[in-house]
Parts: sequence; structure tokens; C-alpha cells
Amino acid sequence: MAKKSEEHYTKFEKSRMIGSRALQIAMGAPFLVKLSEKDLEKLNFNPIAIAKLEFNEGVLPITVRRPLPHKGYLEVS
Repeated sequence: MAKKSEEHYTKFEKSRMIGSRALQIAMGAPFLVKLSEKDLEKLNFNPIAIAKLEFNEGVLPITVRRPLPHKGYLEVS
């Protein structure tokens, strides 16, 4: 069963969110999940893998805005 964070995003939104968060991590942003040194070594200190973990935990601080036909927006977080 998919986690809540995966249920309402398109594959394009998901990849954009993970990529944006991976860039933040690569630039020195703190992790939003607890990772031990062993966990980081297992992930080879890969920012994309860390961002995927954060996405799967549902802790990404990124909101998706979808344009609607009546010129409004729907914010999904």
C-alpha cells in the first residue's frame, strides 16, 4: 500500500520535489529525518537517496500548486 505522500502526486511532481530537496541537501540543508552515520554510509551520502527517504516519510517542506481551469490554484501539501 502506498504511503499518504505518494497517493496524490503525479510522477512529475514527485520527481520535481525530490530533485529540489536533493539540491537543498547538497547545498548543506539539514536532514528532516534522523539518520545515523551507518545509514548515511549505506546511502553513500547520496542527496537524492536522502530526499527520497524524506519524501517517503512525508516530511518534505515543499507545496505543489496546481493551476485550475477557472484561473485559481489548488495547493497540495
